[in-house]
Formats: sequence, C-alpha cells, structure tokens
Amino acid sequence: MSAAAKGPGVGYSLRITDPAFSRYLKKTGRYFTVITLILAVLSIVGFFIYGEIGTGMSNPGSIIIGILLGIFFLAIAFFNFLGRQMSKTWDGTVEDKKIKRRTQDHETGSSYLVYFIYVRSDSGRKHKVKVTGEALYDYYQIGDRVRHHAKLKTLEKYDKRGAEHLPCNACGSFNSIANDYCFQCKCPLLK
Repeated sequence: MSAAAKGPGVGYSLRITDPAFSRYLKKTGRYFTVITLILAVLSIVGFFIYGEIGTGMSNPGSIIIGILLGIFFLAIAFFNFLGRQMSKTWDGTVEDKKIKRRTQDHETGSSYLVYFIYVRSDSGRKHKVKVTGEALYDYYQIGDRVRHHAKLKTLEKYDKRGAEHLPCNACGSFNSIANDYCFQCKCPLLK
C-alpha cells in the first residue's frame, strides 16, 4: 500500500533529505536576492533623481539617504541568509499557542492577526515560532511533538494520524493527505 493510500502516520519523515528541498531553497534564495538587489538599486536611483528634480531635498543629501536605504535592504538579505545557515534541527513539544492582533494603520485602526506557536525544545529552550495563517495555527495542538527543520525553518508533526491536510514544509501550502508532493512547489510532503 502506498503512503498516499494509507495516509500520514507516526514518525518524522525521511523525505526531508529529498533534493527537491535544496532546489527550492536555492531558487527562493536567488529570487529573494534579486528582489533585494532591485530594491537597493531603485532606492539609490530614486533618491538621486529626487535630489536632482525634487524641491524637498537636494543631492548629495538625498543620495546618501538612498544609499543608506539600499544598505538596509542588503542587510536584511544578509541576515536572512545568515539565519537560514545558522538554523539547527531540533525536536520539541508545543507548549502554547497565541494569536496577537497587530495594528496596521493607526489612523484607520485597521489591523491583522499574527499566529504564534511556542515550542519547548528537548534541550529546554523555548522557541516562539510565527506561523502563516489560521490553518497552520490550527494544525498544531498543545502537546504535539514536533521537529524544527534547519534552513527550511518549519515544523513537522511527529504524529500525523487523522490529519486530512498536511502543510508543505517548503512553501507552507496545505495539501490533501492523498498528495505525495505539494501542488504549489512540487516538494515532497513529509508524511
């Protein structure tokens, strides 16, 4: 009987070593780097043009702001890369879950929800894991054993029995348990 036919079970999947995950990380890393470089160049060029034709600030003051903003974008990319490289694989238990409301615009009062799962690793360290969306938040329950996968920076449940959908550990999309691969990014699902 295939894994898709019997559904997810108990244990951490050995499919995490599939080369598709490395390809996904490489592709998204390249995409993030290109976007960051474009933003850095646009901020420098944009502030230079503003300094030349705008009335609020002239060059070199304007271009200095553009350069600083460009450096800021590059620093974000560097620390994102560094964080992925330094990320470790660890096991733990979900201890708490919280939903926090964040204000997006103080004038209009518009807000959005941010979902957090608190996991105590086997070494005793408490980790605050931000998850994307209500579906992923609801997927994990207090008491669940989980594994945090390095570089992907995602959690995998140890006991997946009874689950109707599984999150993709690469892109976060929810997939039917009948799928062996994510419909969105084509990485294997960790069943």
